[in-house]
Amino acid sequence: MGRGKIEIKRIENASNRQVTFSKRKQGILKKAKEISVLCDAQVSLILFSSAGKLYNYCSPSSSLKDILTRYQKSSGKKLWDARHEYLSTELDRIRKENENMQIELRHFMGEDLSSLTVQELRALEDSLQIGFDNVHVKQTECLNNDIHILKKNERILEEENRQMKYILHQQEQMALRELRDIDLGSNNKGKGYPSQSGVQPFGCRVQPIQPNLQHNK
Repeated sequence: MGRGKIEIKRIENASNRQVTFSKRKQGILKKAKEISVLCDAQVSLILFSSAGKLYNYCSPSSSLKDILTRYQKSSGKKLWDARHEYLSTELDRIRKENENMQIELRHFMGEDLSSLTVQELRALEDSLQIGFDNVHVKQTECLNNDIHILKKNERILEEENRQMKYILHQQEQMALRELRDIDLGSNNKGKGYPSQSGVQPFGCRVQPIQPNLQHNK
């Protein structure tokens, strides 16, 4: 007796469904490879499991992008925007440029020089010399600026010091005058000199005018 025909519908049992997927996945990938080799056909197969795992096959003589581009042109269906293709090209260009810059940076650091020719080594030496000269010029500018700032701060400090000396001298002179005034006041008090607020020693007392006695008669 032959095998019975299997009804094509979703397998409800998870274990059976996983076993069936594994067997048929291997079969369809094998068939895609066989038709690509036997018939010289361009085959691209993309397969996702229910868990989201990717399985794919592409003919060795082509790439997935080439086959999808050919499919888009033949079917008239737009699989992606032209801007995306431009961004992909731009990304490849930036990636290549970054790789070249990494190689150049290693050369500037003295690494991986064995692949360079004599002319390339001379060009590298010239570039390093130019960079060294620029760094030296910038370093000199920074040092000159620092010296200028230090001299300016020195002049400011000297001016502040001069003002402080002047203020201190004025305060010392004022203190000396106050001490002299105190000493003079003490000496005058010891000699018995009256203060200016007291009665003058040689002052005259004015007598009242006597009335005319003849008029009282």
